[in-house]
Amino acid sequence: MFDIGVNLTSSQFAKDRPAVVERARAAGVDGLLITGTDLQESQAASDLAQQHAGYCWSTAGVHPHHASGWSEDTAARIRQLAIRPEVVAIGECGLDFNRNFSTPEQQEEAFSAQLALAAELGMPVFLHCRDAHARFAALLAPWLDKLPAAVVHCFTGTTQELDHCLSLGLSIGITGWVCDERRGLELRALLPRIPADRLLLETDAPYLLPRDLRPKPASRRNEPCFLPHIVRQVATWRQEDPEWLGQKTVENARRLFRLV
Repeated sequence: MFDIGVNLTSSQFAKDRPAVVERARAAGVDGLLITGTDLQESQAASDLAQQHAGYCWSTAGVHPHHASGWSEDTAARIRQLAIRPEVVAIGECGLDFNRNFSTPEQQEEAFSAQLALAAELGMPVFLHCRDAHARFAALLAPWLDKLPAAVVHCFTGTTQELDHCLSLGLSIGITGWVCDERRGLELRALLPRIPADRLLLETDAPYLLPRDLRPKPASRRNEPCFLPHIVRQVATWRQEDPEWLGQKTVENARRLFRLV
């Protein structure tokens, strides 16, 4: 099992980050990808990955929520981070028209700049898309033949959006969102449509604690040690063997992010 989306820099982990990593190891998780969401968090994610070299890696980028802070200086510093060996993807980048913490124009500028940077450096991209699929795909498509790989992190879209992402050659990241009986049922039904070699699994910890986790943790904080639960549930809904699926998603992650 490999968790491709862990917000380990979150203040929710401030008191016990080393223990969180050790619990993930003890649960059988083979590796963690720590998400960078702005310049400061990307730096922190890289530093954390260095501390757990060979088990943790990181991304470097600017989330659409923070796109208003994109600048030439930000781009230069993300570039400097990206050449570190533990940094294996550009992102989290993309579009989020659900909340528009940054304007759509600012988001599009930052997204396009990060796609150009990833293409220049020959790096995969770690993508975010919420309520913005048409524009997201339009901006992304011209870059795909220049990028080694791309994954849509925490996919929660429609059947049509999933099929379009797959037609573009994108990999799909699935979280514990599918374990939510209130809002995850549509996504759960889509799981069999994802080819096994395009599927990646993630917790998005500390967010999206699986609602069907038993016994229910005392804290609402999600952790990468809960990834085995997500693997088992996804395997059940895809009618696959959990051990096989867990190993397959490890292979997918190591191939996509070119991990050794």
